[in-house]
Amino acid sequence: MSKPIVAIVGRPNVGKSTLFNALSGTNLSIVEDTPGVTRDRIYADCEWQNHNFTLIDTGGIEPDSGDVILKQMREQAEIAIATADVIVFITDVRDGVVDSDHHVANMLRKSKKPIILCVNKVDSFKKQQNDVYEFYNLGLGDPVSVSAQGRLGIGDLLDVIVDHFPEGAEDEIEDDRPRIAIVGRPNVGKSSIINKLLGENRMIVSDIAGTTRDAVDAEVVHNGEEYVFIDTAGLRRKSKIKEDIERYSIIRTVSAVDRCNIAVIVIDATKGVSEQDTKIAGIAHERGKGVIIVVNKWDAVEDKDDKTIYKYTEELRLKFAFMPYADIMFVSAKTGQRLVKLYDEIDKVRQSQTLRVQTGVINEIMAEACAMKQPPSDKGKRLKLYYITQVSVEPPTFVIFVNDRELFHFSYQRYIENRLRDAFGFVGTPVHFIIRERKDKDS
Repeated sequence: MSKPIVAIVGRPNVGKSTLFNALSGTNLSIVEDTPGVTRDRIYADCEWQNHNFTLIDTGGIEPDSGDVILKQMREQAEIAIATADVIVFITDVRDGVVDSDHHVANMLRKSKKPIILCVNKVDSFKKQQNDVYEFYNLGLGDPVSVSAQGRLGIGDLLDVIVDHFPEGAEDEIEDDRPRIAIVGRPNVGKSSIINKLLGENRMIVSDIAGTTRDAVDAEVVHNGEEYVFIDTAGLRRKSKIKEDIERYSIIRTVSAVDRCNIAVIVIDATKGVSEQDTKIAGIAHERGKGVIIVVNKWDAVEDKDDKTIYKYTEELRLKFAFMPYADIMFVSAKTGQRLVKLYDEIDKVRQSQTLRVQTGVINEIMAEACAMKQPPSDKGKRLKLYYITQVSVEPPTFVIFVNDRELFHFSYQRYIENRLRDAFGFVGTPVHFIIRERKDKDS
């Protein structure tokens, strides 16, 4: 199951970003942040009192007029309503209750989702507590007073947040079936790919609504094997989301990637790779998920010759340089071209994700690698690699014991990784290393 999603909603200058930083700061236990492929820090994985959750910042609103404020607040609030398990509505005690607060409060109240009213900039609870009482007028229950800047009341707010998590939200369900999330920008053909796969197999077990994630899980049988596809096609809303709000689709992607074993990143062949594509790929990479890059609408690419696919592949390798292990497929959901081969690719990635290597064999590989390329040294001290062992799968994770972690430079770690990939494949999956220091006398 995916971690609960907590969305922060609020108008400009109420301290939304400051609260986001306070909740996801070093005083908590941050599991990871988004990869450094975008300037926008949209989400962070957090832990509080043994509860893991994903915190969403609905982003900065830069309004030009009062009408724009209401319009953009409405769009962001609707996105938060559709994707979050818990919504934190942040207000400003210094401004008091304003009309925009009432407008958003009315929308949130209709969502039937847990709403936590947070009153920010309460630097002195004794002096400003009477000002906080005004926020009862919003009809959202007891306000939680905090000072995001001063880090006051943050623990109390987190306690209230985790108390509202859905029961069993973090419980793991044993399911050996591969779960494949079809992710990518809007209008790249994600739904078309799933519909084509379902139509060709015609052995759908069932369609299951995806809780609050606005995704649909489709169970499919192919060659006697069951697969679960997670469709993240987008919000089913009557009103159309503007393109400038498109980046918030990343919220749905975070949830889908959490739930999947393998992320199929779909790219529009006619439009090329965007920053959004690399951001989505980075999320899957950092979370240790298997990855397959699928270039859709290949049939729509004009003036193709025998070199076009190689040129396109080179461009993709450059843009996705942080994940050279991911295989690339060129398909057409419209015609079904090469789409059925996706199952073979999924099976290959799944085998790599769950591969366990014997300790003796992997130590032989590491010893051979060190003999071929001497470990780096600094100021007369050379790195020594004593021992390597695999400790987990999905992704394959290895512990390496060394004499000095500072000497184990990233470049040499990448070299060791490449030697392991040469020996064992690990196609379509990241490989993680845990470096442990052990002195010579302990070796």
